[in-house]
Amino acid sequence: MKNSFKSLSFPELKAKRDELKKKYMELRFQMVIGHVDNPLQKRIMRRQIARLNTLIHAQEIADKAVVKAEA
Repeated sequence: MKNSFKSLSFPELKAKRDELKKKYMELRFQMVIGHVDNPLQKRIMRRQIARLNTLIHAQEIADKAVVKAEA
């Protein structure tokens, strides 16, 4: 799962991050209600979102470097 995000394009990364954020919010609500089978899933989702944020940020920095190099 860790390396599967590296092959995605920039728009796909953002879409996947938004999808995981929605799922994370739903999981948080379910935990408050008390209907969660695997409580460790919350930590896993948080880390996946962080990985996506890191990859998105790295691509943004790379794009800025390319623009500066062209100018």
